[in-house]
Amino acid sequence: MAMSPSPTISHQAIAAKILNQLMNSIGDCDKCLVLAKEDWKIDDGTVLKPDVVLICDEPNEQYITKAPEIIVEVISPSTSRRDEVFKFDIYEREKVPYYVLVYPDDCKAKLYKLENNKYTKQGDFSRESYAFDNTCCGAMIDFEAVFRQFR
Repeated sequence: MAMSPSPTISHQAIAAKILNQLMNSIGDCDKCLVLAKEDWKIDDGTVLKPDVVLICDEPNEQYITKAPEIIVEVISPSTSRRDEVFKFDIYEREKVPYYVLVYPDDCKAKLYKLENNKYTKQGDFSRESYAFDNTCCGAMIDFEAVFRQFR
């Protein structure tokens, strides 16, 4: 049986490093969780599975039911349009406060913050850190540490 190929090693490793950065930054916060590849059921016809999410005060234990605080998508050539256009629009419409697009081949991340119901780009990050405002537990990502091994 033919199967779709798994994401590349760098894709998986970078997603894991971001997950680790977020987990470490929120510490023992008992309101939030950092998850990888978890279903977000937006409605009966729309279920997405972001690479990494930070959720707070989520009442459901089977899947995510409300907008995560942070969504990270690691871009691969086969998913770039879906992540940059389709998911971007959905996450903006669903009022996800932060959306991070990570480009493993370029060792770069584009970070967007929801302001007045629209995403505004906070910048391109490669060697910088970013502290997320308004998240329950003070999340942050050190992009230098995330990309160091892949430069």
